[in-house]
Amino acid sequence: MDIRQPQREQQRFSRRMILALGLIAAMVAILLGQLLNIQVLQHSDYATQSTRNAIALLPIAPARGLILDRHGQVLADNRVAFTLAITPNTAGDLSDTIGRLRSVLPVSGDALEAFQRDLGRSHPYQPVVIRRNLSAAELAAFAVHRHEFPGVELQARLKRFYPYGPLFAHVVGYVGHLTPADLDETSANHYAGIDYIGKNGLEAEYEDILRGEPGNQNVEVDARGRPLRTLRDTPAEQGENLTITLDLALQQAAARAMGTRSGAVVALDPANGEVLVAYSSPAFDPNAFVDGLSGAAWTALRDDPATPMTNRFLRGAYPPGSTIKPFVALVALQNGVITPDEKLPGGATYRIPGSTHKYYDWKPGGHGAENLGEAIRDSNDVYFYQVAMRLGITRLSAGLAPFGFGKLTGIDLPGEAAAVLPSPEWLQRRYHQPWYQGQTVMVGIGQGYLLATPLQLARATAAVANDGKLVTPHLVRSNADIANPADAIPQGIGLSAAAVSEVQAAMRAVVTSGTAHNLANDPNAIAAKTGTSQVRRARRNDAGRALTGDPTALQDHALFIAYAPADHPRIAVAVIVEHGGHGGSAAGPIARAVIDAYLQGSASPRPMPGAVP
Repeated sequence: MDIRQPQREQQRFSRRMILALGLIAAMVAILLGQLLNIQVLQHSDYATQSTRNAIALLPIAPARGLILDRHGQVLADNRVAFTLAITPNTAGDLSDTIGRLRSVLPVSGDALEAFQRDLGRSHPYQPVVIRRNLSAAELAAFAVHRHEFPGVELQARLKRFYPYGPLFAHVVGYVGHLTPADLDETSANHYAGIDYIGKNGLEAEYEDILRGEPGNQNVEVDARGRPLRTLRDTPAEQGENLTITLDLALQQAAARAMGTRSGAVVALDPANGEVLVAYSSPAFDPNAFVDGLSGAAWTALRDDPATPMTNRFLRGAYPPGSTIKPFVALVALQNGVITPDEKLPGGATYRIPGSTHKYYDWKPGGHGAENLGEAIRDSNDVYFYQVAMRLGITRLSAGLAPFGFGKLTGIDLPGEAAAVLPSPEWLQRRYHQPWYQGQTVMVGIGQGYLLATPLQLARATAAVANDGKLVTPHLVRSNADIANPADAIPQGIGLSAAAVSEVQAAMRAVVTSGTAHNLANDPNAIAAKTGTSQVRRARRNDAGRALTGDPTALQDHALFIAYAPADHPRIAVAVIVEHGGHGGSAAGPIARAVIDAYLQGSASPRPMPGAVP
């Protein structure tokens, strides 16, 4: 019996064949659909990705603009320094590469941290710095092992350099390593390939101008990320140079005269507000910040009892002491509470009517009855106690405000302090206390709550020298992209010519026969006012004489304001020497050194890289 069933087997085979063909057709349809999607519908997207795999867009860092003094001396420069950089896509296992590299060259923990931070914001084909400032010995050591480190290369990069070290630290400032906190979405593109950003001073104030704009380089790479050829270069735009108003020779003269003492010197051109000197002592070396301080170094600098990081000319708020007296005199004359020839009673002490409290004159035994010019010349405290009482705190505070006390000067530097111009409203707002007449008496001689910065004192002094016109201090002298405040007309503050003339004559007498007579032989006809501001209330013996012997930290500050020549002022100066004692003997010679250097040309720039002269 034949059990074969050819017809049924044929039918079964036909069904299987049809199913197989259907599956094949479905698979072909899917494949064709995918090809259509890739080749047609998403062609542009995949083409872009393909190009990105083949073309690397690498940033080119711009050279940072230089900062120069008014005569073209370079104060902030760029120097070539050798760095070691790793390109992630060509270096293989980064952990292994770094481990082997550290056996050849020292790589600190801080450097590794900076490398990891920069790695996160860099292109895979972009070299990331892992070591900076390689010495000649380190260059030689790496050269021997260079073949062992694919993707690791030596690079010559521009590094910020401050040739005069601490001399301009508080005004020029410094750059530091760029961190994510320095960037936002709008600024990130402006820092492609850039390692540094201005952190302080002019470097920070004019960062957008000094920085420049990055360029880029289109590089063709192979499948392993190795560069094959450069397709196109877009050069970087170098940062713009800043020519500033400071004078290197004058800054050096101020630093030499100040020596190792703490304090500040500010000098302005009274006609236009150009800052000629801006010096704060002690200072720090800004070069140490360029590559970043170690934690220990920063702690030591921050905790230094001499506070070298404090910008004393911009942020140091001090009782102005007797340097306030010319301005109090002008307020009194403007308000008609005193005439120039009226003599007020003298004596060793003053008492507010109805009070038993004694306010002492600085001179044992006091002065006799004096008029305004004599009182400024001799710095007669008792005279100005009485003037302050005649004015009252409301008129006194309102009258000092136009000189710029208690407000920002508008200088083009970050971090300026407004200091304090007290009033009853200020005291109530600040301390929730009422104002007493004794506080008015103290403001009249520049003590109590009244505080001023050296910059404010220099500006107010320039206003007296400039016949009652107030200028805006500024530091940039030449740059096409910056509106120069020198173009602004000095603003009159409502002083009568007669009142200004009286005070000018009195300030000249301070030098010829008054409290600064030690400078009387100066050929530059200096007009000035000395000042001594108490750090604490003076201790006195039974006779009312101030006791001496306080430790340095409790001794009085020495202040001095001046302008010269008296008949045609070209420079106005303010000096403070912390705990220096008497203004005429401690601060006056510093002001004279700066004035002489400017008017007589007795100082010339000295190339002293890395150190205060």
